[in-house]
Amino acid sequence: MAAPEFDDATRTALEAAAFRKLVEHLRTRTDVQNIDMMNLAGFCRNCLSRWYREGAAEQGITLADPDAREIVYGMPYKEWQAQHQKEASAEQKAKFAVANPGH
Repeated sequence: MAAPEFDDATRTALEAAAFRKLVEHLRTRTDVQNIDMMNLAGFCRNCLSRWYREGAAEQGITLADPDAREIVYGMPYKEWQAQHQKEASAEQKAKFAVANPGH
């Protein structure tokens, strides 16, 4: 069964709804560390905020990196780090190095 075809406006609205749900989910799952996301999925909250900023730039909108991160994290990044970020274990760092060479 093929996926249904949508007009551009509907597709954009559906993609935006999915993005909002993803951001909401990531805001509630503060136990999931960015390094774990990178190791498992190859992206993290910082990647998502960078993609948001790049999307804004494609629309001619200048968005500073801290502002894009605040949109994704729901608070200033430094505040999120202080409240939720844990020191990565040696195992996490090793997996990251293998999964993301040169990053």
